[in-house]
Amino acid sequence: MRDEGPVTLGTAGHVDHGKTTLIEALTGVNTDRLPEEHARGISIALGYASLRTPSERSLSVIDVPGHERFVRTMVSGATGIDLFLMVIAADDGVMPQTLEHAIILDALGLHDGVIAVTKADIADPQAAIEEARTLFPDCQSVACSVHNGTGIDDVLSAIDRVVAKLHSRAARPGNTVLHIDRTFSIRGRGTVVTGTLWSGTLSRGDKLTLLPANTPVRVRGLQIHDEPMETAAAGQRVAANLNGVHYRDIQRGDVLATPGVLHPTRILDCAIEIPKTQANTRVHVHHGTRETPGRLAALSENLWQLRLDHPLLAADGDHVVIRRPSPPDTLGGGVVLDAHARRHGRRADIIDRLRHLRDGNT
Repeated sequence: MRDEGPVTLGTAGHVDHGKTTLIEALTGVNTDRLPEEHARGISIALGYASLRTPSERSLSVIDVPGHERFVRTMVSGATGIDLFLMVIAADDGVMPQTLEHAIILDALGLHDGVIAVTKADIADPQAAIEEARTLFPDCQSVACSVHNGTGIDDVLSAIDRVVAKLHSRAARPGNTVLHIDRTFSIRGRGTVVTGTLWSGTLSRGDKLTLLPANTPVRVRGLQIHDEPMETAAAGQRVAANLNGVHYRDIQRGDVLATPGVLHPTRILDCAIEIPKTQANTRVHVHHGTRETPGRLAALSENLWQLRLDHPLLAADGDHVVIRRPSPPDTLGGGVVLDAHARRHGRRADIIDRLRHLRDGNT
């Protein structure tokens, strides 16, 4: 049976390769909403749109910045997606942020997507297609041009085919977890938060907890792409109007969740794929829409303990992305095996338990 549940598509790719203009061609929405984005001609914040495919599937779209200075913003957007649209310009080919974004997608366990080779009207796309095939051997590459409209329908059809193979998170059981990426106030309504619903459902009237402050809140209203809704399902972009908290007391990275299901943690045992690095290396750890400095402690093989400077709201099975603070670069990432570990070394019994947990996640 075809899965018709909601899914979220995220863009990826180097700056100025045409992610935002391609999304506008596909959706009719210019996701650059800030005046400085229009003035500078580049995306600096996450943008959002709704996309309808030829088979009438409705997708949420997250358009991410491609500039190296905004990789942290890209990660916070990518953590909530189900498939990607990697954009590579025909005249440039694979560039540094193409490679870094590819590492981030892999770290997040995202392997389903489409490669759009843009600007095919000004350069032969074949070389870029070959590069993309090497980088993403299991993904279809489609040459296109927003300037003359060539290949836009082909990109949309390719997305449709990938979506048809995916299983929506809405079909999985789970508690409500919404990682917040934006907060603001609307006159007459009060506090609004937005994010991608990771799991569970969100309904008008729900009583939830805002973390890490542990503030009880009530959902006053919901919108999905500016349309009022009674209930949202996992895999959808949501704007939730909240009672019980002022918007200035909420930050990007906070989490809206079913009471009692998430607790802050500073020590994570993880299976992480990164290049060989020294023990006790300083890193930045990204999880959901939050990040914190921390240290990597080597355990065995690809098993590591993350000792964090500030708490994250992680659960077993979540993904993390590991970046080097200086010079800034993405090292890799992986899966949380024990979200509330104790500080420990290379004890044989603990290593055996983590290996068992790791192998159950592969």
